[in-house]
Amino acid sequence: MRYFTAGESHGPRLTAIIEGIPSGLSLSVADINKELKRRQKGYGRGARMLIESDQIEITSGVRHGLTLGSPITLTLTNKDFDHWSEVMAIHEIDERKKHLRQLTKPRPGHADLVGGMKYGFSDLRNTLERSSARETAMRVAIGAVAKRLLEELSITVFHHVTVFGGITIDLSDDLTYQEIKTQARQSDLSITNPDYETTIKDHIDKIKKKGDTLGGVIETIVLGAPAGLGSYVQWDRKLDGKIAQAVLSINAFKGVAFGLGFETAHLTGSQVMDEIIWEKETGYRRKTNRLGGFEGGMTNGQPLIIKGVMKPIPTLYKPLMTVDIDTHEPYKASVERSDTTALPAAGVVMENVIATVLATEILEQFSSDNMTALKKAFKCYQDGLTSF
Repeated sequence: MRYFTAGESHGPRLTAIIEGIPSGLSLSVADINKELKRRQKGYGRGARMLIESDQIEITSGVRHGLTLGSPITLTLTNKDFDHWSEVMAIHEIDERKKHLRQLTKPRPGHADLVGGMKYGFSDLRNTLERSSARETAMRVAIGAVAKRLLEELSITVFHHVTVFGGITIDLSDDLTYQEIKTQARQSDLSITNPDYETTIKDHIDKIKKKGDTLGGVIETIVLGAPAGLGSYVQWDRKLDGKIAQAVLSINAFKGVAFGLGFETAHLTGSQVMDEIIWEKETGYRRKTNRLGGFEGGMTNGQPLIIKGVMKPIPTLYKPLMTVDIDTHEPYKASVERSDTTALPAAGVVMENVIATVLATEILEQFSSDNMTALKKAFKCYQDGLTSF
């Protein structure tokens, strides 16, 4: 399985092509739109979410509700393009209009300046438009397709926020994974402890009035992944490495950890490793899950626990200082429409990029021209693990 995305933030539409999905997978527009709608929610989002109501269009690879095994094409129309048709025109426009929405004051923390330096742009909007987080809408759409495949194999992916703008959310040890999923889905902050709702929302409101932004930590959990996905035989086949790369490719993500993650630096080996036990009905498992479901670059059969650190969004309504690339004079950075925080939405993106990596790994490891063959090979492999 492989995919490409294309499109600019304020262009006419976003596009994705996915190749390698087996034939016979039940897939509908509603499956994808459900995930896109989740991405647009969350307390602290900006005005663009009021403009866009993302609705995917499947233009190839699906017939009568089932995938064909051929490339799947997804398109997503940007409604806001109606207000940007001259700024983002494909055709040549009048020289006098080229200054419209021109960006010469790069924003600290964005790709604006470095992208302009690399590609030789005098208008940094050329960088901004593609580097925008708007592209993650297509990553979510692709992930929604991957999730449909994982659902057929009884693999579930969900997230919750554990640190919101510096506030650590206490998580009850008694919560089941299903309760974590349900409570986080019910919260527009994606948190599992409702006692923090008012405090965090008040914090967001205060930061918004200051023209500033907030980041945090998101934990994504995967249930049902069997032992042995990934491999230790080459560095680039280690699945935790692939997941880490995918998570860090999400806009504003600056760190990834598995299980206890960076806490392990303060612990001894006996406090970190997961003891192995065996039971006749289930085979091998671990007493604990401090390593987050990975050993040697492979899944070990435990739930996958993946944490992602999202920095505060770098577009500030109280902008930092920068330099105008035309005059080299100091200026306040340009201001583009933005969110105070996008943690809940980023959690949806994180879920879906992880789902995409897992689906890709499974399709590489098992016979997958059609769903019947995939399910049979997957079940046979699982039975072999239990009897090992």
